[in-house]
Amino acid sequence: MTQPPNHDLPADRSPEEPLGGPTAEPTIHLPAQYQQPADQPYPSAPQYQVPVVPQYQPVQPVQAYPVGPVLVTIGDISVEQHRIVTPAGVMPTRGTNWSAMDMSRTEERIPGYAIVLAIIFALACLLGLLFLLIKERRTTGFVQVTVQNGQRTHNTHVPAGSPGQVADTLARVNFARTLCV
Repeated sequence: MTQPPNHDLPADRSPEEPLGGPTAEPTIHLPAQYQQPADQPYPSAPQYQVPVVPQYQPVQPVQAYPVGPVLVTIGDISVEQHRIVTPAGVMPTRGTNWSAMDMSRTEERIPGYAIVLAIIFALACLLGLLFLLIKERRTTGFVQVTVQNGQRTHNTHVPAGSPGQVADTLARVNFARTLCV
């Protein structure tokens, strides 16, 4: 099958050849305001001076304080002689503020089995009422401990299952305070 003759092409040019000729480069036509005159060379790029940026220096390296044995732990806080290690980072013991707040409560109630026994034995004899003197104590909650040094602060919650655990946590905080003097 032959192609119909194209009358727009010159006679010496084949239809597969690009329009500008075999070695023609594409031309871009810009508005006059963006065209560079042919007789002027392109200007060189302006020379800028790059400002000197200081290198990042960490505020306190981790090994700035001597590592020693752990003297006391309070929740996830470990206290050594010269430093305190928390998940928020390492801080010195000197100048550290400690606070502890008891957020626990102790409830006292008569257990269900004592009520049942009191009803059963109250019908037999009045001594069954002595079962109502049985009390059950339950401590729930936590002790909130906060350690702060400068801009760094860390809070931890130590669970309290008994009044003895609350007293133990408060004693540990007081011991840590004595190390911070």
